[in-house]
Amino acid sequence: MTPAARVQAAIEILDLVITAARNNGAPADRIVSDWFRTRRFAGSKDRRAVRDLVYRAIRVCGDIPQSGRAAMLRLAADDPALITLFDGSVYGPAWVDPEEPVASGGFAPAWLEERLAESGVAGEEAAALLDRAPLDVRVNTLRADVVILPEGGEPIPNLDGYRFPYGTRIEDTDMFRWGAIEVQDAGSQLACKAVAAPLHGSVIDLCAGAGGKSLALAAQVGFTGKVIACDTDRGRLSRLPQRADRASADGIIETRLLNPGREMQALSDWQGRADAVLVDAPCSGTGTWRRNPEARWRLSEQWLAGVTALQARLLDVAGELVRPGGALVYVTCSLLDEEGADQASAFLARHKGWTAEPLALGTGTPRGQGLSLSPFRDGTDGFFIARLLRIC
Repeated sequence: MTPAARVQAAIEILDLVITAARNNGAPADRIVSDWFRTRRFAGSKDRRAVRDLVYRAIRVCGDIPQSGRAAMLRLAADDPALITLFDGSVYGPAWVDPEEPVASGGFAPAWLEERLAESGVAGEEAAALLDRAPLDVRVNTLRADVVILPEGGEPIPNLDGYRFPYGTRIEDTDMFRWGAIEVQDAGSQLACKAVAAPLHGSVIDLCAGAGGKSLALAAQVGFTGKVIACDTDRGRLSRLPQRADRASADGIIETRLLNPGREMQALSDWQGRADAVLVDAPCSGTGTWRRNPEARWRLSEQWLAGVTALQARLLDVAGELVRPGGALVYVTCSLLDEEGADQASAFLARHKGWTAEPLALGTGTPRGQGLSLSPFRDGTDGFFIARLLRIC
């Protein structure tokens, strides 16, 4: 592919990403993969170059662009070499019309920038949300007596983990195939550390998804402990048993599919019994934009109001499952106070007999009743973490 053809390819992919963002369709990484699957003429260098253009354009557009071309013109506004590739060639983009639309800049839609600023996220702190993320891995202590990792990894302080540069193909290593390591951002690892599940204990992962945190919790409780991994999404939860088997955690983890709004029906046998409950709640994902920058185009104020109501309800459900003296750990991969600090404070206001325990994770900034982690300050995805104790 010529340089101009790569730009045109990126524009076509961006059109698909924009349509998907408007209609809650597939994520950008899947769209990119599907586009290349049907275009075998593109070599590996072409794929890397086009993907880089797509994600650079996504990152520089604050609000959802009018089109892929408008997004690419926004990127070209800061890259003189790029604008010369709008040359009208056979496979390249058409010449630029001075009157055609150019996408707006910024790091998020205006309403969302304002909400983040109200939560203390602005300037360099906000810009770092769109940096490229490194690749972090967690050592699975259930399986790894000796860890042999590829070169380039650095130990992550305070964790059984290592950090590799962006693009490292850790999935191709024997250690990954053997289940001795799992890909997991350091922020997620710290959230699991906050659970501090006792050896031989019982933990409920109320919003387990595909089970990344459930696997980490299984390593905490050990082979005689129990992790109940729950979710309302059958497809995501169905991926956990195979992962658990690879990690030697299949005898520890039990999956339970929940009916939305009727979670306690499936968990009635655990009411007031769990040593700890992790609520990694559905959220806006503002802390994960390094990995999914187009996600900020999918958010709306109405959707955010709905998800904050869901977060509060899930906290109430979790509170019923914790034994006296046990812990409820509330986590969101968001830096919005309304999804984090405000939720923890509201739970304590609604429920007597609970208190917040200060967290000492070796990093993070106090925020309300918990800690805030951010790419700028901590080098992790953005998180809010609170550990709430049920008083005996």
